[in-house]
Amino acid sequence: MTLTQNTEELVSGIQEWIRCESPTRSAEGVAAMAALVHAQAQQAGLRAELTSLGDAVGPLLYVSNRAADDVRPGILILGHLDTVHPIGTLQENPCRIEGDRLYGPGTYDMKAGIYLAFMAMKGLAAPGSTPLPVDFLMVPDEETGSHASRASIEQYAANARYGLVCEPARPNGGRCVTARKGTGMLRLNVKGRPAHAGMQHENGRSAIREMAHQVLALEGMTDYERGVTVSVGTIAGGTVTNTVPAQCRCVVDFRVPDMDAAQAILSRMRALSAVDPDVELDIDVELNRPPMVKTDASMALLGKAQASASKAGFELEDAPMTGGGSDANFTSAMGVPTLDGLGADGDGAHTLHEHVLISTLGRRQEFWATLLRELD
Repeated sequence: MTLTQNTEELVSGIQEWIRCESPTRSAEGVAAMAALVHAQAQQAGLRAELTSLGDAVGPLLYVSNRAADDVRPGILILGHLDTVHPIGTLQENPCRIEGDRLYGPGTYDMKAGIYLAFMAMKGLAAPGSTPLPVDFLMVPDEETGSHASRASIEQYAANARYGLVCEPARPNGGRCVTARKGTGMLRLNVKGRPAHAGMQHENGRSAIREMAHQVLALEGMTDYERGVTVSVGTIAGGTVTNTVPAQCRCVVDFRVPDMDAAQAILSRMRALSAVDPDVELDIDVELNRPPMVKTDASMALLGKAQASASKAGFELEDAPMTGGGSDANFTSAMGVPTLDGLGADGDGAHTLHEHVLISTLGRRQEFWATLLRELD
């Protein structure tokens, strides 16, 4: 396919970022990615700061066109530098072009998305070139829950008028996201009593048997009409086959549409009790990401974004609530009008056929530039 010069430049820049593999659990890989973007931001005349979040994760990258003395609430762009793909995935899924598709690990989720927003900022680097100051926060650990970066996200969100998130556009139309379910996790440990499975079976108290009861109770909390799902994702227990198992543990994922549902499911999980009175339960449950709930303010922001998209040559539609969480959940819960799914158009997140649609890149980069120039 024949590409315009602007699209060629976008593809080339995205490819450079893709080839810098940055799985969450490789602090070194994420640090290399952060250093690459940091250097490019400085070359563009943007403020750029790297902040360590500890040895276990890569650094936090902050990029801004804000003047040093400008403390006004502004536009907070959120993105993540990490991907789910381990180092070496480029061997299985090389960075390549096939027709209208640009492939490579992290292409769609979300290196193309943050590159488009970054390029828009690059053209608006001078303080005062946008009605509101623009802060771009790129975190190193979104794919594993943003545990190390959440406090920083909320710190910047406290001085944000709007939140714009670079998660990929929804497939088959490039729709944005205005509502996400909240995400939570339960870790359940069951402590039973060991005994010889043949000679003293009656003296044992099986942790696995008890866990079977708990699994059924947990899965039974799913309520599709309410939009609540509970999934026992992993389970492990026992030691050897001829011993009544004294230990069993599981990890449970749950998704909730709003805070009322969240409080209800948290209460039910904390109230779990053992069926066998001689067995103990250790319950650790948390709501990791609060729900992103559609509001009048977020709908007003959507209207402005749709006007910018129209000027860039495409229609920006609103997707139904999605079950996946993102850092938009944090800003939305703080009352910041937030739009998500504003990244690249494509498909295949977290797979080896992950790709973005090259023909849409120029329009989406222009959308970002137009939106940043017009939001006030």
